[in-house]
Amino acid sequence: MELKPDAKESRFHLETLEGPAGIYAHIPFCLSKCPYCSFVSYQGMNLSVKNDYMQALKLQAHAMACHPWSRARTFHSLFIGGGTPSSVDTEKMAAFIEACLEAYDFTATPGKKPEVTLEANPNSLNSDRLDRFKQAGVNRLSIGIQSFSDAMLKNTGRKHTAREGEKAFESARAAGFKNINLDLMYGLPGQDIAKWENTLQQAVALAPEHLSVYELTIEKGTPFAELASRKRLDLPHEEVTLSMFEQAREILAVNGYRHYEISNYARNGFECIHNINYWENGSYVGLGGGAVSCFSGVRIKSEENPVRFTRMIDTGRMPFKEAEFLSLCARFRETVIMGLRMTAGVSNSRLENRFGLTPQIYYGDTLNRLLSQELLEEGEGRLRFTYKGLLLANSVMAQLV
Repeated sequence: MELKPDAKESRFHLETLEGPAGIYAHIPFCLSKCPYCSFVSYQGMNLSVKNDYMQALKLQAHAMACHPWSRARTFHSLFIGGGTPSSVDTEKMAAFIEACLEAYDFTATPGKKPEVTLEANPNSLNSDRLDRFKQAGVNRLSIGIQSFSDAMLKNTGRKHTAREGEKAFESARAAGFKNINLDLMYGLPGQDIAKWENTLQQAVALAPEHLSVYELTIEKGTPFAELASRKRLDLPHEEVTLSMFEQAREILAVNGYRHYEISNYARNGFECIHNINYWENGSYVGLGGGAVSCFSGVRIKSEENPVRFTRMIDTGRMPFKEAEFLSLCARFRETVIMGLRMTAGVSNSRLENRFGLTPQIYYGDTLNRLLSQELLEEGEGRLRFTYKGLLLANSVMAQLV
């Protein structure tokens, strides 16, 4: 894509402040919906709805690629999430990925291919699909295994077995994928320390490059929230879930995984580029129903319902539903809070260059109190959690909102 000199200059200025951008594409279809899930996803949609949606998604990708905002940037990542992205027609998914890689300028990292991640459930993968996804440009898989205990999987409404999780990983390796993430969850109904340790050890034995380790959260409007309100959900006590967090840190560290974000661990060089952009509060294009875009401080959310989304695209309308302009101070706060999720913390100089503010200037006494309580620390020009603060991260971040 050839840019005029002034556009190139504009790109340099924007990326000096924000860095390259990412692209997120949402596939809102699932074979069944887990009782803890609050994401935009729909079950029971027929094949024609899914196929029409994928065509509309490709049209939206082309339209956004032509927008001046997108043309003024380079991109470093494409992340296809859901829902269950691997539940749609393989060829249509591959065509969408190929269209994105052609339409956007993925030259943010010279000499390297962009990071292209596809989320998948274990029971939606096979060798033919994996081969086609890899051919289309996917070079990172994120497999939602969640647990290696059949009892835990049943308790959380998952529709695959522990063995199917292992087989999905083995199939991905056989297809040549060299960057695989496994999603794991702790704090599950009926889970104890021993069951969690078994899941961690089985995950480590597979030797993925990346592990996302999430505590179960009870989200409003979900079946689990209803069960919890009636005290019919056998959740571990808070002290037990805290022990599970510490256990994950210890076991994964011994096995060569660096804890680089509150819920994420990676071998050196395999940190998720796309998600780091989120945690650094960078810009990104959101494609698909329910997806959110962040255009240099302007946040736009799309229509959630995939049928209405498709209809809007087909009739030449952008599917935008809500828009919010974030003030400089709001963007600064978000950048601090999101950046603290990274174990490296946030750079004071980068904050000052980007917003003309530093944590000390903005937070004053609040920051001094958190520093004196040894919940935060400063060093080498960065603000970050102490280990004590990491265990109380939600409470600390609530004071910085």
